[in-house]
Order: sequence, then C-alpha cells, then structure tokens
Amino acid sequence: MDNANFQSLGRQVNDVEGSSGKFDQSVVEEIESFCVNCEQNGTTRLLLTKIPFFHEIILMAFHCDKCGFKNNEIQSAGEIKEQGVKIMLRADGIEDLQRQIVKSESATLKIENLDLEAPPGPGRLSNLEGFLTQIQEDLAKLQDERREQQPDVYQKVEEIIQKLQDMSAGRLFPVIVSIDDPAGNSQIQPSPHDGAGKYKTSRYNRTPQQNATLGLQTYPGNTTDASQDETAALNAAAAAAQNGAAGIDDSDIVKGKPYTFPTDCPGCGRPAAINMALMDIPHFKEVIISGVVCEHCGYRSNEVKTGGAVPEQGQRIWLDVKGMDDMKRDLLKSESCCLKIPECDLEVQPGTMGGRFTTVEGLLTQVRDDLHSSIFEDTGPGSETGDSVPGSQKAAWNNFFSKLEKAINAEMSYTIELEDPLASSYVQSYTAPEPDPQIRTEEYERTEEEEEELGLADMRTERNADGDYVKEGSTSINQ
Repeated sequence: MDNANFQSLGRQVNDVEGSSGKFDQSVVEEIESFCVNCEQNGTTRLLLTKIPFFHEIILMAFHCDKCGFKNNEIQSAGEIKEQGVKIMLRADGIEDLQRQIVKSESATLKIENLDLEAPPGPGRLSNLEGFLTQIQEDLAKLQDERREQQPDVYQKVEEIIQKLQDMSAGRLFPVIVSIDDPAGNSQIQPSPHDGAGKYKTSRYNRTPQQNATLGLQTYPGNTTDASQDETAALNAAAAAAQNGAAGIDDSDIVKGKPYTFPTDCPGCGRPAAINMALMDIPHFKEVIISGVVCEHCGYRSNEVKTGGAVPEQGQRIWLDVKGMDDMKRDLLKSESCCLKIPECDLEVQPGTMGGRFTTVEGLLTQVRDDLHSSIFEDTGPGSETGDSVPGSQKAAWNNFFSKLEKAINAEMSYTIELEDPLASSYVQSYTAPEPDPQIRTEEYERTEEEEEELGLADMRTERNADGDYVKEGSTSINQ
C-alpha cells in the first residue's frame, strides 16, 4: 500500500487549495454500491487519511438517494499489528471529553465505572463525548418496549442512560474508559500532561481464539489454507524445535547457552521456535532472555524475565544521571516496572514496553522513538506534528521531546525512578559490591491493587490438613 495516498486532512486541504485556489472533491473517491435498505444502488464516498497519534484509516460514508438511508464507518488501512493493545483513560475534566478515539471493528470499548461494554462492530472515529452520546442513544432505542415488558430492566437502563447523559454533559466525573483491540488498530488520544494513573497503554500476545477471529489462526492438521508441502514443513520445524528441547533437565541448563523450544507464533498462530538463554547479571539475579522469529509472517519479539521466587516486597530504584557515563549503565526494566523521569514529565506504565535489558541511553531512545512514531507524522527527531493537533498540544509535545532529547544526550541532570512491585528491575552499579552514591533503593509494601493486577491476591501456595492448597497463613480454601 502506497503511504503517499494517506495524508492528514489539513494537508490534503492545503494541497488542493494550493493547486486550484478552492477546495473540490478530488480527494474523495465515489463508488456506486448496493443499498441494504431498499436494494437499489447508492453512493459510497471514501477518504484516505491519517489520524494524529495513530496511523492511516479509510473513512467511508454511504448515502442512498432512493430511500435516504445513510451509514458511515471507518476501517484501519494498516496491517494487523503483531500484538493486541489495551488502552485506559481516566477523564477528569471537560477537556478530556474531546479526546479523539479510534475504535476498529475488532475492538471492545468499555465504560469501566458503569461496567458498560460496546462489543466489536463497525469501526468508528469520534471523541469521548461522541461515544458516550452514541451509547446513550443506542440504549434508549428500546426503552419503550422495556417499559411494557420488563419494568425492572427499564428502570436500571434508565439509570445508566442518566449517568451517561451526565458524563457527556460534563456533570459527572471521572469517566474511566478502556478499549481492548486484539488487532492493535485502536487508539485513544494521549496528552503530554497525562499524570500517573490517568492514561495507560499495554500490549499483549493474542490467544489462539483471537487469532482465529482475526483470520490469522492456522489450526494443527488444517490444510485448507496451506499446501501439503507447507504443512509438512511446519510440522518439521516444530519437530526440530521439540528435539532441540528434548531431554533438558533443570540441572542440565548451562548459563549463556541458547535453548530452543516449540511455540505458536503470536502473529499468525503457526508453529515456530522460541530461543531462550539463562543469564546471570552480576550483583543481581538470574534472568531469562527469550526471542521469537517467525519464518512465515516475519513476527519478531524479544523479552527479558527474571527468575526465582516472588519477593515479599516491591522495590524502588533511583538513579541520578549526571553525564554520558551514566547513559552507558546497564538497565533492566521488567514488564511489571513503572519508569519515571520527573524532570522530563515522563512516565512509562507497566506492560507498555515489556521486559527490556539495555543501557539507560538505549531505553530512553526506544521510548522517544515509540512516541515519535505514534504522535509525529514522520518518525525520528525533528519531525513536525500533525496539522490536526491543536496548537497548545503541539507546543507541549515539542517541549516534551526537546527535554527528552536533552536527557538522552546527557545535556541535563535528572533522576530515573524504577518502581517495580516484583523487585525485578536493575540498574548497574559502578562501585559494586560497595554502594553507588548515585543509586538509591527502597523496599515497599505492595498495594492491594498491585497484588490483584499481578495475580498474587488469590495465590495459594500452602496445603492445609485436608491437602487442599490455601493462601499463606490460612487453613480454608475459602479464605
């Protein structure tokens, strides 16, 4: 697909006006298409455009001049991403209601504090206020029937509709909205002013069921979509991976030696191999470095996980960065770790980048590049933001990236904070085993929310007199 066909709305208007002196319909494609309402032909208009903070989409609007039927939706013009995405926003003010939301056809949108869910359906581009209004209108359509047939349900739905009206009118806050998209093609507009807990993004590997829904899954033994030769090659690859892992015992594992195990590709679901190696970080602990490369769809990923038991407390680490020597320190950021740099107004939530073992410079460079690719029209430092971004936000983003660039080049002093409830993150000390004057650590008690998110709240690790697994310090499986 030629990305030159996808321009932001403002740029397309400028190009057309600059060439003809006035705007015309040359940027809109018109196609005669079937009307599902009257079974006559109507007109579908297509506009290829780019969304700030996101990527290319196709806007579609259908109108039938025979019966007056209208419909509009959006479709992602990008490929299905390697991972799914879940985004959460806590709207605290009127300005947050104007946040732009792209909901693809595979995404589920949920109003968390109402436990209200909009299932996958036609793609839509609107702001948060628009989505709240649309959900409210959809619920109100059948209220007359509910009043006659199910009075109790009618009353409950009426209460929800009233809350949605208050939320969309700015009378009820906070509004906690999340969007979960296995295809990774949905987005909620971020802001450089988002504080802790206000905006969270996490990516995840799709399940086989989600791959099947997206049309990516190839089930074992199913040859309808693959030739017999290809199926044989897939089985051979899985067998080779299995043979490479056969006979490996815990006591046989050699540190630094790569081992290969069979797995399913998170991208296409076909048999693949995962390479893993056990490494020992001096003055820290053992970590497992893993990488997956799929020969069929090109999927690539790498991750770092720490081994050992779950510690009783979480840990915070502070590193005072004073020069380029500090940028070369090894740094392990686990998947459960939150990274903060107060001087740059930067906060990277747990799950956003997965586990990473790199240098301080390498980590900050990746953060910068990831943000650039989603917010700026062209990737890389020095690019300009989209022309649809409000001027105040454009200035704030430019200021943010300017400070981050200075931090990467060690042109300013700042502090990196790693907060990890699993105490699985690490910063290299230049004076080990003696204390490093630029590194401070602190143990802390995990919150109930952290215990719940990590799956530790209901963990059962001890047996009672009946042989049932129970929580630590408990005697009953019901506690």
